[in-house]
Amino acid sequence: MEQALADELAVIAQTTGSTSLKVHNQVPGGVHCSGTDTDAYRINLHSRIASRVLLRIANRTYANENDIYDLVLEQPWEDWFSVDHTIRVDITAIKSPLTSLEFTTLKIKDAVCDRFRDQFGRRPSVDTRTPDMRIMGFLDQRNFTIYLDTSGEALFKRGWREETGDAPLRENLAAGLLRVAGWKPGMTLFDPMCGSGTILIEAAQMVQGIPPGARRRFAFEKFRNFNAKAWQEMKTAIKPNPLPAEPTIFGSDISGDMVAMTRHNLRSAGILFEVPLKQIEAQQVQPPTSQPGLLVTNPPYGERIGVRGDSTIPQDEMAVGFYQQLSATLKQRFAGWTVYLFTADLGLPKMLRLKESRKTPFFNGALECRLFRFDMVAGFNRRDAAKPKDDQ
Repeated sequence: MEQALADELAVIAQTTGSTSLKVHNQVPGGVHCSGTDTDAYRINLHSRIASRVLLRIANRTYANENDIYDLVLEQPWEDWFSVDHTIRVDITAIKSPLTSLEFTTLKIKDAVCDRFRDQFGRRPSVDTRTPDMRIMGFLDQRNFTIYLDTSGEALFKRGWREETGDAPLRENLAAGLLRVAGWKPGMTLFDPMCGSGTILIEAAQMVQGIPPGARRRFAFEKFRNFNAKAWQEMKTAIKPNPLPAEPTIFGSDISGDMVAMTRHNLRSAGILFEVPLKQIEAQQVQPPTSQPGLLVTNPPYGERIGVRGDSTIPQDEMAVGFYQQLSATLKQRFAGWTVYLFTADLGLPKMLRLKESRKTPFFNGALECRLFRFDMVAGFNRRDAAKPKDDQ
């Protein structure tokens, strides 16, 4: 989602009037940008796609763990937080020659604690579950970078979710799918396998103008240099959009419990307008509007397909049967629609007997996934129909 995040950061700078927030290069798993402290507040408040906003404290080449210890010890951690704040250290590495990341993590923690002990005669406590401050280390083959996390809890935790389905999409992943699919407020959106409603809620919050971080707290609020006035002004400046007169976002699910959960989650997320929901099997759905729109969904796999199925039938057979019926529904009823299916099953187009017009790789955690796009043009969506014809 690096490109989607880079695009979003540029939009945040533009729409919030920030002249200091600059987007730089994309790197695997992230985007480098620069700006002021208040730009960090802005990104945390408004980014739907980022997982965390990390503040780079220092960077240096290293040969061993002692080099890392020395760099961390040099940093003025006391300028950022107090000895009474709890800390947690996490580390990630790509091609690092160091043999033990656990030992390296310990060296980073020791350096931070030794810095405080040298200055104040006390050291901060470690809290791995709900720390006040998260310190992040990143190692590649030659370089070590140390970061201070400005976000706290991961940004996909928007502060509204109380209950989830079996395998809910993370909120920032749902937002990334919507951006890659090209959906914007005002366009018709339909999720016929909505689960606990994550895709619908992300879209509905965008329609209503609710920033993703409006209902939660952040680690930067505990920083020594936290500008409470600027933060309050930033939140006060949020202006909700007018509520839509007609519904444009629709959902359904085979499970009545999921539909009820989606309704509850919509309310918890502060959605004040109607999002029509139905309990119906995906193979039976009809387009919710007369004009074509976008269908974006994360189809179930494994046991979820068999909610009402026969548990004695092998899952593969159930999946094939399900997708064949879904394909027939899409071809017969959704002509003119653009369909986006997000799945870890890379053989999905084959089961649907449809040729995708685009596939975008994503990772859902460690799981490699694809966002498949199918253009439902009447009479021209079979795999064989998509092959080029010889010139007459």
